[in-house]
This record gives sequence, structure tokens and C-alpha cells, in this order.
Amino acid sequence: MDYDLIILRYGEIGVKSPKVRRRFENKLLSNIKRKLKCKIEINQGRIFLYPENFDDAYEALNKIIGIVSFSPVVSTETDFDIIEETINKYIQNLISEGIFSPENSFAIRCRRVGTHEFSSHEMAGFCGSVVVKATGAPVNLSNPDFELFIEVRDNKTYIYHEKIQGIGGLPVGTQGKVIALVSGGIDSPVAAFLMMKRGVEVIVLHFNNYPYTGGSNEKVLKIIDKLNEYSPTPLKYYEAGYGEYLKKCIEDAPIRLTCVLCKSGMYKIAEELAGKEGALAIVDGSSLGQVASQTLPNILATRYPTAMPVLSPLIGLDKIEIEKIGKKVGTFDISILPAQGCTAVPQYPETNAKLDQVLEVLDEINFDKEVKKIVSSIKTGES
Repeated sequence: MDYDLIILRYGEIGVKSPKVRRRFENKLLSNIKRKLKCKIEINQGRIFLYPENFDDAYEALNKIIGIVSFSPVVSTETDFDIIEETINKYIQNLISEGIFSPENSFAIRCRRVGTHEFSSHEMAGFCGSVVVKATGAPVNLSNPDFELFIEVRDNKTYIYHEKIQGIGGLPVGTQGKVIALVSGGIDSPVAAFLMMKRGVEVIVLHFNNYPYTGGSNEKVLKIIDKLNEYSPTPLKYYEAGYGEYLKKCIEDAPIRLTCVLCKSGMYKIAEELAGKEGALAIVDGSSLGQVASQTLPNILATRYPTAMPVLSPLIGLDKIEIEKIGKKVGTFDISILPAQGCTAVPQYPETNAKLDQVLEVLDEINFDKEVKKIVSSIKTGES
């Protein structure tokens, strides 16, 4: 099929106020242009893309956040004779490609924008009669085997049969910045992706727990490369050396509290970095009850010293649901690559931390001083 262009659709952007809608549309157009070099226009809630290479365009559009669906289309003039000729050619191409058969039932779905001497219903009836005349295929409006879409916009008519599902969400960069705590595990990359899907710009912060882990950041860099496929610009990446702090927690605090103190430090360090980056929240991969630090008492205790909002988009999901998203996004296969687990985890970690006790221990280990020490040594990296 020789297509002329691709029509893109967005979703919730369309219900915003006119001023906000224009801002979101402009951001989406900007994000598309960063991924594709092509002519692009927007008109009355539709984006029209004129790619040089359609296959390259499909691959890119599948990973641009904010696009709900897209369709490769054949365009023609809004003239009944020309529309009939175009539909006949279109249907014959579908038959030759094995996409449509005269034995299939079909329906015409017509949408019309602008002022015309005919209604959408009348145009749908006309186009249906063209298909019946050319193929003899039966009409079934309620449960067809095949749908042909006709979109009439003023003096142009667009014909297509596919609505390719996009990622949806809000364009990246419309909702400010967040600091995302990303490890080499399964959960945190999924959490970062879901926040990107809500329009935020993600800044990655990784904690290197060496010598309690292997110390390599290879998996994290691969995860960031995968997330970059969904971002209009490369994600900014920071790495914090965390081994010395963990050593102090193990040696100077009750061993059962190691995981609680570890997570408290991560949130506080992320908060300090957020201040420098102009970020408005912290994101992590917490799923309620999944590990020791993610029980309700421990969530309270670990986040209490941090004034900034901590967003946990996975909080109500189980492992199977999280893995499903990770597989779809492409981070799962990277996350399950072999890696050394953290040896700082105690045999019996605390699952019901008492806030007063945790605050007392944080004071005893000079928590604020330790945090400042780590923040001053954070390294930036290129993803």
C-alpha cells in the first residue's frame, strides 16, 4: 500500500483548557521532531505526519509518549467521484495483500469535520456502496470482520483501515522533573517509565553499594539506554557511592534496621539532589509488602525525614503485574541479568520499625552529616 501520510491521535490532552492544550500539543510536536525528521502539522485535534520512511516512522511512533494511536492513510479530495476511485484502489490493494477478502463482512466508520452538503451517515452509506459494488462483501455494522475508516476534513478525505495502538499518556516534559531511584532490579525501571508516561522528566539516581554489591553499573546503564528510547532527550544520570554509609549503619546501628536506614538515606540524598536539579518529587519502585522496607510501618519510618513527596507508582501492583509492564517496555530482560545481591541485608530485617526508634538511631549515626558527605561526592554520568 502506498500511503501518503500518518494521522496521529492524542487522548487526555484534548480535554485540557485551550491554553494548556496548546502547550501540551507543542511539547508533543517538539518531542516527535526530536525522534523523527519529517514534515508535521496539527489541525483540530489531529497531528498529520509526512515521513520520508514509513517503517522508521512506525518504530519511532510506537515509543513516543503522548500518542494514543496512529494510522497510515491515503488522502484524496472531498469529491464523491474521486473518493470512489480512491476506495476502489485501496480495497484492491488490501485484497492483493491478503488483508481483506470479499468473504469478510465489513463496516464503514465515518468521521466528518467542517461544513459539507452531506452528513457523516450519508458519506458512510456512499462509501459502503462502493465497497459492495467492487467486492460483493456483506455489510455488518455491529460485529464486522473488517473496518474501513473514512475521515473527512473540509476539502480533504483520509482513508485507512488500521489504528495502531500507541503508548498514550502525557508528553514528556509537561509535568516537571523528578529524581527516580533506579537500581538494576525489575521494579524501579518500571516505576521510572510509568512516571515518564505521566509527562515528567526523569533524572536517574543510582546508589552503588560496593563492596556490598559487585560495584558494576553496567545493568543500570543498559536500563537507562532502554528508557532513553521513550524519552525525547537522553536521561540525566547520577551515581552515589553508598558503601561507606552502609558500613556505618551496620557497625553503629541495630543490624535489623540496616534496610530501613539504607532507604532513609536514599530518600534524603535524592531530596538534596532534587533541590539542585529543580525536581519536585522523588520516585521509587516500592510495592506494598513486597520486601522488608516496603511494609507500611517501614514506609512511614523511611520517608519521615524527607519533606519532598515520594511517588511510588507501583505501590498497589504485585510482582506479576510489574513484570508484565517491564517485559512490554523492554527493561525486564535487562533486569534479570545475573548480578550479585546486596550482602548488607541482614538475615532478619525489621518489618515493623518504630518511628521514634528510627529517628533516634538516625541521630546517633549523624545522619545529616553522612548524607551531606555522599551528596558532595555524587558523580554525573552519560547514559
